[in-house]
Amino acid sequence: MKEKILERYDRTDDNRVIIDVSASKVEELYEDFDKQAPYHRKDLDEELASYLVDCVREIGAADFVIRITLDRPLSAELQARIRTSLYKFFMYQRELEVASVKRILKRSLMLLFVGFALLFLSFRLHGDSVRPFYQNVLIEGVTIAAWVSLWESLSIALFNWWPSHHRIRLNFRIANAELLFQAQSSRL
Repeated sequence: MKEKILERYDRTDDNRVIIDVSASKVEELYEDFDKQAPYHRKDLDEELASYLVDCVREIGAADFVIRITLDRPLSAELQARIRTSLYKFFMYQRELEVASVKRILKRSLMLLFVGFALLFLSFRLHGDSVRPFYQNVLIEGVTIAAWVSLWESLSIALFNWWPSHHRIRLNFRIANAELLFQAQSSRL
C-alpha cells in the first residue's frame, strides 16, 4: 500500500520524493493578514503548511524535497528568504509541540505524585481496626482516587506524549527539507 502512495509523487535523480508546491507568485505562499512584514517574518499560508504536513505524513520515512514552482524565476536572495521563512515557521511549530510535551509530562508527574500520596494515605488509614461504615467508604474512596490518579498519569504519559513526539519530528523534517525552485516555463 505504501508503495502505491509513493508512486503518486515524482522523484529526484537520487530517488527522493518530491513534494510539489505551485503558486503564481511568492505572496501566495504566505498569509494575507500581515502584508507589511518581510517574507522571512510572515506566517506560511495555513493551507500550504497543512498540505506539507499531510504529504510528509503520507510519505512516512521516505527522504523528500519540496519543489516550489512559481510563474517566474526567483532571485537567490528571495529563494533564501523563502527557505528561512519555511525553516522558522516549522521550527516554531516544533517548539510549540516541545512546550506541549513539557506540559503533558509535568501534568503526568503531578498526577503520579498525587496518586502515590493518596495511596500512601489509604494504606495508613486502612489498619486492622474496626471502623464505622462511613470511614470505610472514605478510605475506599481515597484508594480509588489514588488508583485513578496513577492510571491518569500513566495514560497521559503513554497516549498523549507519543503523538506530540511524532509532530515534533515531523516539523523538524519539514523545517530542514531541501527546497528546489523552478519557474513555470521550465516545467512545461
